[in-house]
Amino acid sequence: MKPAVLAPNLIDHFYRGGDRIARLRGIEQTSDFQPEEWLAATVSRADQGDIGLARTEGGELLRDLVAADPAAWVGPDHADAASASDTGILVKLLDARQRLPVHVHPSRAFAASHLDCPYGKTEAWFVLDAEPGSAVHVGWKEAVDRDELDRRRDAQDSEWMLSRMNRIEVSRGMGVLVPAGTVHAIDAGIFVAEVQEPTDFSIVLEWSITTSTREESHLGLGFDAVMPAVSTDALGADALAALVSRSDLDARSDRAESMLAPAADPYFRVLHAAPSTRGVPIAAGFSVVLVLAGDGVIAGDAEIPVHSGQVLAVPAGFGAWEVRGPASVLVATPGAGWPRSLAEGAVI
Repeated sequence: MKPAVLAPNLIDHFYRGGDRIARLRGIEQTSDFQPEEWLAATVSRADQGDIGLARTEGGELLRDLVAADPAAWVGPDHADAASASDTGILVKLLDARQRLPVHVHPSRAFAASHLDCPYGKTEAWFVLDAEPGSAVHVGWKEAVDRDELDRRRDAQDSEWMLSRMNRIEVSRGMGVLVPAGTVHAIDAGIFVAEVQEPTDFSIVLEWSITTSTREESHLGLGFDAVMPAVSTDALGADALAALVSRSDLDARSDRAESMLAPAADPYFRVLHAAPSTRGVPIAAGFSVVLVLAGDGVIAGDAEIPVHSGQVLAVPAGFGAWEVRGPASVLVATPGAGWPRSLAEGAVI
């Protein structure tokens, strides 16, 4: 088993952006509304066929490769995964040139009871670039009244929602974990690697600033059914601080450094590998690799040359491996104990 180099996979969406993705990946942006690339995705956009599914440079769907040999791709415990093609993770590049709407993702418990899926959508952002003063908005500063929230949602009162949310100015190297159920939004000017549970479930409270509609904003269940998935509790200063991490993307080390807060570990991990004097070891297991800069080598059962802008899916069957050379690499993996942990319904 060898890592698969993946073809570009830009996604059209309801908000503007994408130029920094195209620049990093060395490709042409064909629309102002291509703000996302789905990396190594074996799941697709909700109700949109194969849109979102990743392909190798040779044109094969990664989903089909994983499903044909799940033990080799995800490891011997693959039977505990949600399906033969389940890798436990979805990674995206997200380049917002307009503010994203206020929205929420459901928990595993809600998804299991309403959407016939064992995954919710806890997610995290790792900031690759940000314009000065740009911010993310995460959780309520104070508890909000549920009936009032319904009224403000129906009125599309953006100012009311944003004014009640925690605002965090971001910079390159910052990580922000967003637990399921937590309201959130991203300002224009922010470029992130986003890692999440492998679903496309969003409850949109502020559709009017996008090309989406009210009818496309409630998972097809109606707002009466989905609003209980939206937390109205306050996210206090201490709880908010526990979701935020800060790292130096220019630092070099002979070990992989975690880029996210420890609370993310049950769901996913993002590591930074930038060798200093020798190779940086990475444990065996499925992973998604994004080469941020430089040329280097991924060395396991074989040596795979890599260069800036490449994306690779590394199978568990490749064994333990290491990053060598002057490259700077992000490595995203499923959460601790996955896939056995999936049955346990890890929660924050």
